[in-house]
This record gives sequence, C-alpha cells and structure tokens, in this order.
Amino acid sequence: MPLAVAIQMDHVSAIDIDADSTFMLATEAQGRGHSLFHYVPDMLVFRDGTLFARAQEMVVRHEKGNHFSLGAEQLLDLSTVDVILMRQDPPFDMNYITATHLLEHIHPDTLVVNDPTEVRNAPEKLFVTHFDGVLPDTLITRDRKAIKDFREEHGHIIVKPLFGNGGADVFHITPDDENMGSLLEMFEQKYREAFILQRYLPEVRQGDKRIILVDGEPAGAVARIPVKGDARANFHAGGGAQKTELTAREREICEQIGPELKQRGLTFVGIDVIGDYLTEINVTSPTGIQEINLLDGVHVEKLLWDAIEERAA
Repeated sequence: MPLAVAIQMDHVSAIDIDADSTFMLATEAQGRGHSLFHYVPDMLVFRDGTLFARAQEMVVRHEKGNHFSLGAEQLLDLSTVDVILMRQDPPFDMNYITATHLLEHIHPDTLVVNDPTEVRNAPEKLFVTHFDGVLPDTLITRDRKAIKDFREEHGHIIVKPLFGNGGADVFHITPDDENMGSLLEMFEQKYREAFILQRYLPEVRQGDKRIILVDGEPAGAVARIPVKGDARANFHAGGGAQKTELTAREREICEQIGPELKQRGLTFVGIDVIGDYLTEINVTSPTGIQEINLLDGVHVEKLLWDAIEERAA
C-alpha cells in the first residue's frame, strides 16, 4: 500500500547524491510508490495540540545538479502522514532534542524512524556504556584529577566531546604531549557537559568499521580508513571506504546489542567498531549506505524499507 512519507532533513539542495544515505532512502521510497514530503526541522510548528510542518511535496532523481523537485509549500498536519524519517544531521543539541519532544505527539500513530523518545534517550557515546564488555577503557568526566590519573594510566588517549559528531574536536594525546592543559581549557570553555576520554586503540590506523543494523540485525559494513597522519576515520573527516566483512567478534557485538535496538524502535542504526571494541552507537542520522552498497553489491535501503513498511502496517 502506498505510504505518505515526510522526511525531516537538512535541505535536499545541499546533499551529495553519490554519498548521502537519506537520498537513497528517498529514492527507494519513491520507487515503491510512496509519496514524499520534505521539510527542515526549523519548519516544525506545534499549535493547539497539533504538530504541523511547513512542507513541500518532493520528487527525487539521480541526476547531478537536478536531483530534486519541490512543490508549493503547505502547512502539513504530520499526524496525517504514515511515516516520518528523522534524518537531520547532528549536533545532538537542544534543537535536536526539542524536535524529538514534538514528534512524540504523533508517534507511533505516525511511525517516526527512529523512535523519537529512544533517539533522545540514546546519545551515541552514552548509550554504548549500557552494554557490558564492549567499550575500550573509558572515562566520562570534567574532573581534572580523574583526567590526569586516566592519562597517567594509559599514556596514549583519545579526548573528544560527549555530543560531538563527524570527528570534530577528536584529539589523540600522547604521553609527552604538552598541549593537554590547553586542550582541556578549550573544552571547558566550549562545552558545558562532561568530556569523554578513551584508551587509544592503535588499530584505528588500519581503520574503524561502520556497521549498519536494520531492526537489530547487521545489514552491511564498510571499513573507514583514516588519511595519513590523522587518527580519525570518519567519512566527514576525510576517511576512505574499503570493502570488509564482519569478524566473529563484531557479530558477537551485534548479537549483544541488536535485541535492545529493535525493542527500542531504533530501526536504522550505525555502530562504529575499532578492533574488538564498540565505540559509538549512532541513532540520529546514520550514514554509510552508499559505500556499503557500492562495495558489497547490496541494497541496504531495500532492507530498511522492508522493515519500515512492516512496522507501519
């Protein structure tokens, strides 16, 4: 049955159609006969108990420079659509959190992917702490003494903001690095929340792995290779894509976290693994579909829409 699908995203004009996962989801939905509506988060309007969006009908096509058409703006009652894809990019800030609160008014009668309550309850660097035995040695704090002790214990450490994304402000600190004090001062001025420190994993020089899970089941993976001289493998930080397969340890991690993801309504999730360790569970706007499809000859977006249609039935 054709569905009305609204996509809450950064503006479609700015996306890279050869890399963007949201574009693949929109293309697959359109190919299945579903109608598409486009709006950006700032266009949400809540009034008198009803959630609207100033939205436009959308048609997508895989043509560089001509990849979308938008209809006239309309004040769309979001309770009248069947599915909303919550696909705006982080940061996971109060603006993002506000959107989850607003979308709660219509979910699950209108299916929001991912479940807005669980998106809010599962910030990627904190959610992972609820699973035993998957994290490298990790410290979450603003306490200078605890940070000093952790650095003395491990020598090489990674320091990053708790709610950062895309590899921004991620630093590899060596035992003899004299910039730690300045780095902490910068973090203290820039961020109000705690920082996250982790034991440095040398395996990251060979890349990390982005694994996509659909309703808790692994659907594909891609190795992300950092550029020379950089400890970050994120695609946004310039990391390259390489074909890979899941190891026994990675399948074990997926089996450990998968049931909880499905139970929470986290249909589309991307996890990041370095060596034997899970470092993040991304539930806000996971990426990697196009890279996995290209390298593995699969269609992750088809699996996602199969799962969404089943939940929306």
